[in-house]
Amino acid sequence: MSKLLIVGTVAFDAIETPFGKTDKILGGAATYISLSASQFGVHSGIVSVVGGDFPKSYLEKLNSKNINTDGIEIIEDGKTFFWSGKYHNDLNSRDTLITDLNVLANFNPVVPESFKDADFLMLGNLHPSVQMDVINQLPKKPKLVVLDTMNFWMDNTLKELMEVIAKIDVITINDEEARQLSGEYSLVKAAQKIYTMGPKYVVIKKGEHGALLFHEDNVFFAPALPLEEVFDPTGAGDTFAGGFIGYIAKTGDVSFENMKRAVISGSNLASFCVEKFGTERMENLQQSEIQQRLLQFKQLTQFEIEIN
Repeated sequence: MSKLLIVGTVAFDAIETPFGKTDKILGGAATYISLSASQFGVHSGIVSVVGGDFPKSYLEKLNSKNINTDGIEIIEDGKTFFWSGKYHNDLNSRDTLITDLNVLANFNPVVPESFKDADFLMLGNLHPSVQMDVINQLPKKPKLVVLDTMNFWMDNTLKELMEVIAKIDVITINDEEARQLSGEYSLVKAAQKIYTMGPKYVVIKKGEHGALLFHEDNVFFAPALPLEEVFDPTGAGDTFAGGFIGYIAKTGDVSFENMKRAVISGSNLASFCVEKFGTERMENLQQSEIQQRLLQFKQLTQFEIEIN
């Protein structure tokens, strides 16, 4: 069984959407990534940090999904990273109300010995210096290194981010971030520019409009499934990333053709994530539901046409 190492936040979120609001609930990039990847039966481990206020029951919940939490440092006298946001009526935009870094402010990651030989590495959205620290702790480069990042790091730590980008295989970012990173408006040109920075593959997420996969002269587009209701978009991008790397870790195949299937798998799982607040839907997801929705994806995109 492949080993997947996931680096990212394990956090508390408080979310408000047009459909309701929550108090502090389980959140964080590594949480969503690991819950998504767990659907593929891979053995994953998280490197993160939480405070003494983080319920043991949350760690047990992750453990029950075959997610190793030995790499989650617990600082007993500290507080867990907390984010609060309010989504607008279109659910495509939001206002960040509170960001309390707390224990994340001085986080020094430590990769457990049992995961230093990880086959796959997923660098969730986090300070680039933390991501680089994890890369440097692995004695051998994993079969595939995937990076997720955001415009905040491009604005504030571009030099460190570029050093990380030079060491990875796949980058997953949204269309706005791809344009910012590359300085190109065309996403095709943006991907070509990003290749020169190091990655062999570029995944550009477009939310409700699907995702694009670029590799050299090849382009693949995966739609997002049209949903009757979107309840809470929080974590959808991380869930996509978890489905992407989870599928690749399960199959062990890092070819472009298999990455197409990985993008579809990521889009499929992200479509579930948005149906409930926080991680609720991902915690209770059944394999039968995943397979049924995969069939919907196939029907959505499959057609025959005569070409003369």
